[in-house]
Amino acid sequence: MSASRRAHVPGLLLRLASPLQSWGEHSHFDDRDTLPFPTRSALTGLLASALGRSRHHSLDDLALSVTVRTDRPGSPLRDFHTVGGGQSREQTVITAEGKRRDSDTSTLTSTRWYLQDAVFTVALTLPDHTEPPATWSDALLSPRWPPYLGRRSCPPAGPLLLGRSTDALHDLVHLPLALHARHAVTSPEDGEGATVPVLFQSDQPLTALPTPLSHNSTPDDGAHEHSTVLDAPVDFTSLHRRHRARPLYRRTLALPAAQCAGYGTGQLSRLAAYTSPTYTPAAAQDGSIK
Repeated sequence: MSASRRAHVPGLLLRLASPLQSWGEHSHFDDRDTLPFPTRSALTGLLASALGRSRHHSLDDLALSVTVRTDRPGSPLRDFHTVGGGQSREQTVITAEGKRRDSDTSTLTSTRWYLQDAVFTVALTLPDHTEPPATWSDALLSPRWPPYLGRRSCPPAGPLLLGRSTDALHDLVHLPLALHARHAVTSPEDGEGATVPVLFQSDQPLTALPTPLSHNSTPDDGAHEHSTVLDAPVDFTSLHRRHRARPLYRRTLALPAAQCAGYGTGQLSRLAAYTSPTYTPAAAQDGSIK
């Protein structure tokens, strides 16, 4: 879809980076998984926490559409976790009935999965394409409760909110990548120079992603549902948590290697330049972050 015909969708842009992240879908106490991308449930919870809302608060006004750009997928990390071992009976973990465990069952074990060294850039939009409330961005800049990336042991590294955008999908495609240029590949036949393949995932079809190059995507244009994910929150109440399935769309774009900004402060400096009102290079003249 050309830039002139593509509808501009306002939204918030987030940077999710941390030594560890965890985005569970089917987690139970003794086996806590992680998906390879941030879930809509976790991002809804992050926003609700920043706003200072309790688990009993209605989710009706937090209906989010989430589009995720995977800058760095990271690698899985398995943590074999124990609780309560080596303690006397009086110090063991209390059961649901309020009793103490016997010494031979006092050690509780669980397996917890994390993504290490992953970085995601996320566009939060509303299904009706209206502008997200200013209270959302204010809360993410000054959260009521500390934010974390899936679990409380995973605080974000660096800024969480990149800014508000009047064209969130455009900026999501053009923002500097937390990736080193050595990952770029060159395809002489297309004449476009070095590029890097970048995966985008969303709960909405991805046909509206603005493409910066003429030959820059896989044959799948993101129009068809790839799979489903059980991560649309219905109720966050502790004893009544419920989620429903939602569609997952995927699309890979070959972005210019010039967008690679390295890691850490290298990318943060480039992000600061991109979000500056005076930054208007040819590849991002339509950038609209505020």
